[in-house]
Amino acid sequence: MTDTTAKPINSFTTSGLTKVYGEGKAQVHALRHVDLEIPKGEIVVLLGPSGSGKSTLLNIIGGLDRATSGTVHFEDQNLTGMTDAQLTSYRRDNVGFVFQFYNLMPSLTARENVELVTEIASNPMEPDEALALVGLHDRIHHFPAQLSGGEQQRVAIARAVAKQPKVLFCDEPTGALDSLTGRAVLNVLKDVNEKLGATVLIVTHAAATAAMADRVIYFADGNIREVVENKVKLAPEKIEW
Repeated sequence: MTDTTAKPINSFTTSGLTKVYGEGKAQVHALRHVDLEIPKGEIVVLLGPSGSGKSTLLNIIGGLDRATSGTVHFEDQNLTGMTDAQLTSYRRDNVGFVFQFYNLMPSLTARENVELVTEIASNPMEPDEALALVGLHDRIHHFPAQLSGGEQQRVAIARAVAKQPKVLFCDEPTGALDSLTGRAVLNVLKDVNEKLGATVLIVTHAAATAAMADRVIYFADGNIREVVENKVKLAPEKIEW
């Protein structure tokens, strides 16, 4: 009998992914032969202590760094063999980044910060629409210094999603926020996943964040220790910080 079960489409597939820094006795193995599949459209949380390899993985599949060996595929594209120019195009057309520190231009308003990305994107949404998506429709003319930490992070998310990326990479997006504000930011990431269909990858030390994910990847010593699929997900506002 033919198996008619449709296989999930993967945003990312890695095979034997290895990253080594330094040489000789000073070598550090950040990733050790990582094999991984990340299905399209999921919220995926990467958990592990500092130095476990999760941010290195994010940087490589995000096109910011290159692996020492192994392969990375984004959908049907082989990132491993891309030139620097091709990786730049990949990041511009497919990827949004959100970091722990917001990296906003202090002399620009929230709207102008978002416009920086829409000017180079191939299929952007309007800056006002992106800011409304993160609940800041009434703060578009405020400068970063006039916004709270949580509001600044939401501007950073709006900037990342304004080009309508297929994937949103978030490296410690709540690391500089209190629990209440952190939950609000996670709620925004959930909305982006649901409304835009973007795959959302969250690197974090906050183990409680795992409860909102479709899939949780546990890292240790450059390896994947365990992958857990959540059958029941918690809403961000119900997460115990």
